[in-house]
Amino acid sequence: MNTEISIVIADDHPIVRKGLCQVIAQDSSLKVIAEADDGEAALAQIQRLRPTIAVLDVEMPKLDGFGLVRELQKSRLPVEVVFLTLHGEEDLFYAAMELAVKGYILKESAASEIVNGIKTVAAGQHYVTPSLTSYLLQRRNRPQALLGLDQLTATERSIVQMIAAYKSSKEIAETLFIHYRTVENHRTNICQKLGIRGHNALLKFALQHKAEL
Repeated sequence: MNTEISIVIADDHPIVRKGLCQVIAQDSSLKVIAEADDGEAALAQIQRLRPTIAVLDVEMPKLDGFGLVRELQKSRLPVEVVFLTLHGEEDLFYAAMELAVKGYILKESAASEIVNGIKTVAAGQHYVTPSLTSYLLQRRNRPQALLGLDQLTATERSIVQMIAAYKSSKEIAETLFIHYRTVENHRTNICQKLGIRGHNALLKFALQHKAEL
């Protein structure tokens, strides 16, 4: 029975890719079947080769890690993702979890963690760099509305920030150079993502959670 775990690695730094490949090659149950230096190339390789695991840099040219995961989900490809990142920021981690990414590894410790991370994710479990595991516990305790913040686009976050500053939809529209009705549509979408409803609910939320915006 073939239990080999096939892997596509995508990172725009050749030295990083080479280092990861060398570490992974030491385990006979793992095999790197393709490499890519940008998100679009990685997507094409994954679609063509159908690997078990995709190891993806969060920041890549043409299509970043988040955009690539969304494309994979649209295609319904049965591939699990391990994110590599230089950044340990909480919001970035939460955004990855909202996309159902199972692996999250900081580059500074990737050499020592990548093999265990790939095997853990291939087994259907989560793997997170140990220094970030506290985020998992914090996330479980986060109110649903705060989890929804991770799903907001940059424009939607800007609108919520302006709402917290008591700006009207008309004023927001003028600031962003968009139509008033577009702002209203954004407000509706924001409320759906945050799971809030009712008159002035969004204003109340924005005022209560200024620090998180």
